[in-house]
Amino acid sequence: MYGLARKILVAALLAGVAGPALAADYIEPPIEVVPEVVGGWYIRGHIGMSNQFFDGLESELFDTALAHGWYDDGGFSSAPIFGGGVGYQFNDSLRGDITVEWRGKSDFEALDWLEPVSGPFDITTNEYRAKKSELVFMANGYWDFASFSGITPYVGAGLGASYNTISHFRDTNIITGGGAYADDNSEWNLAWALHAGLGFQATDRMTIDLGYSFISLGDASTGTLRNDDPAQPFPPADNDGIKFNDIYSHDFKLGVRYSLN
Repeated sequence: MYGLARKILVAALLAGVAGPALAADYIEPPIEVVPEVVGGWYIRGHIGMSNQFFDGLESELFDTALAHGWYDDGGFSSAPIFGGGVGYQFNDSLRGDITVEWRGKSDFEALDWLEPVSGPFDITTNEYRAKKSELVFMANGYWDFASFSGITPYVGAGLGASYNTISHFRDTNIITGGGAYADDNSEWNLAWALHAGLGFQATDRMTIDLGYSFISLGDASTGTLRNDDPAQPFPPADNDGIKFNDIYSHDFKLGVRYSLN
């Protein structure tokens, strides 16, 4: 009996010594902290319709020895818009993208009148018709506000360049049976835009974008204006055509943004 008690006492002493040693050797494994992803690359695309205006036609050809005015100073029809780009979400609020946008051909019509200051001639008119299109490259920045039930309002601005084209220009004088045409012409202009819209979170990666943009596209010009009858002295052969001043548009667009993260 005495021997059994002695063995129990020795075992207890050994356990007391070994326990702290084992505890000292045990190191709790570190907890891995995964940082929250708040940014990343995305691609985007959109379609829409334009609602276009301008600040009048200008030409040296209007400076003649005739009284001149407008029955209809001109306007553009709506036209389709197709665009796409790539962007980066910097944080929950700030993102930016670079876009390219093709703005389809819009019909143009205007009607002026001409009346000799003196002489027996009656008043006559010119009916102008043309098509206009643009290719726009733009860098944009946006501020996303707080989301409400997956809907995020935003505002933004953009700066870039627009390649403006005037094509199929015709000048028809129905009263006299005369007419003229102009060569197609394209030119680069500074472009800028203001944006606003709503983002609808469709999935973890995809956002449906319902947007509005006011975009200023600069000027556009026809090529040289030529009389249908080459024997006629007007317009002169070295004329600069007709200029469309300060083109701008109110655009409404439906788009998709897709996160690549």
